[in-house]
Amino acid sequence: MFFDYIYLGDRLTNSRLKNLSCDAIRRKDGKCIRGRNGNMLVIFENKEKCVILARRLKKIKYDTSYRIVYLANKRG
Repeated sequence: MFFDYIYLGDRLTNSRLKNLSCDAIRRKDGKCIRGRNGNMLVIFENKEKCVILARRLKKIKYDTSYRIVYLANKRG
């Protein structure tokens, strides 16, 4: 599974969540679920859902052609 972000955390972040891959939980129209104050709802690679500060996320850049092939194969 591909994850879109790495959560960097800060000094108050639980150490088990720092530098963990995560993906934004999206609405039906494909947009991320964001709060008014810059929070984002994400799901981590260990299947844990959290509301975190979006400024502490680092976007992972993949080769898009590989991702398209992966998604096409996954759908069958």
